Amino acid sequence: MNSHKKTSFSLKSFYVLSFFAFGSLFPLLGVYFKDVTKLSGTEIGTLMSISPVVMIFAQPLWGMITDFTRKPKHVLAFSVVVTGLLGFLVLYVHQYVALIFMLIALAIFQSAIVPVSDSIALTYVHEMKEDYGNYRLFGAIGFAIAVFVMGKLAGSSGVSVIFYSFAISLILCFFMVKNMPNEGQMMKTDLRSGLATLVKMPSFMLFLFTTFLVFGPIFANNFYFSFYIQGIGGSLAAVGIAFLLAAGSEAPFMKIAGLALRKFGIMNVMMFAAAISSARWLFYFFEPSITIVMITTIVQGFSVGLFIPAAMEYIRGTTPTNVRATAVSLYTAVGNGLGSWFCTFVGGIIFDYYSIFTTYLLFGILSTAGLVTVFILVRWQAKTPMIVENRELG
Repeated sequence: MNSHKKTSFSLKSFYVLSFFAFGSLFPLLGVYFKDVTKLSGTEIGTLMSISPVVMIFAQPLWGMITDFTRKPKHVLAFSVVVTGLLGFLVLYVHQYVALIFMLIALAIFQSAIVPVSDSIALTYVHEMKEDYGNYRLFGAIGFAIAVFVMGKLAGSSGVSVIFYSFAISLILCFFMVKNMPNEGQMMKTDLRSGLATLVKMPSFMLFLFTTFLVFGPIFANNFYFSFYIQGIGGSLAAVGIAFLLAAGSEAPFMKIAGLALRKFGIMNVMMFAAAISSARWLFYFFEPSITIVMITTIVQGFSVGLFIPAAMEYIRGTTPTNVRATAVSLYTAVGNGLGSWFCTFVGGIIFDYYSIFTTYLLFGILSTAGLVTVFILVRWQAKTPMIVENRELG
């Protein structure tokens, strides 16, 4: 195997294994807290909302550490091993307050894995003139397979199996790091000047609010979908199948996202993806049969597989080059961080006092509001065409 093939294999394997780990643990972690540790919906929502909040603060810290050491592979290797060990130790912690501190520690080290590995991969594919999406697809595949397999194993052997799979998968990631490229493309940001510029751009601030409204429910769904499937009579095995269909549908849409953006335009794709998300969550409030829910899971490919590339292209096309890194950081913090935290935390309270179906009503209302903000963005964009529309999309 030549050097390029070895590096490519290591990167793709890392994505498969790391997202297999995430897919093993997080979709069923709430079930474990409910069935084994007997926590309430509010307590579960609080615990599951820790990671998005910690990520907002921890990811820039890991960026600074990587910039300072100039050894992204060492940082990545260290983070996957510690994350795997901490995740396994959660199995032996049963007190609510102790779980809070354990999950904070887990989130701190886990938050390094995706941005550092992405930065290494982005640099490599740029040098090789390849498509990043062809590597990132393996993450979606790993996540989908993991939830399917863990759903079956949890149903037959007990939900505690998720911790073993999480730890083993991340330890295997350690061995993939050796053959990964040495350099990472860490984005340096001047946060103060970047924020000063971006807050003066009303359309970008509205875009951030849109990502809060649309991405929040999407990420929170990863925690609550298992409860929803059980709520309509499904087993843990059914949870695995549902996640396999949902997460698996993302890969082909990520593959064709560039073509869709060129053909229909960034704003139209974003609007379509937001509408699909809104319709899905509102439909789930009406408690459809498990067969119908299984069929509709594939629309996640439209919402996630298209909205993420469209959002990234929107940032590239509407923000000045000198503050673009700050814009991407804010986009991640607001959508993946604040939005996910809000929907996970509030969703847990609603689940506790009402039902899981009412939680999805909240998701639907928020996504519908996100669709409205996209309409407003479209009207603004008609007056100020995006820079990115005047060049060929990658």
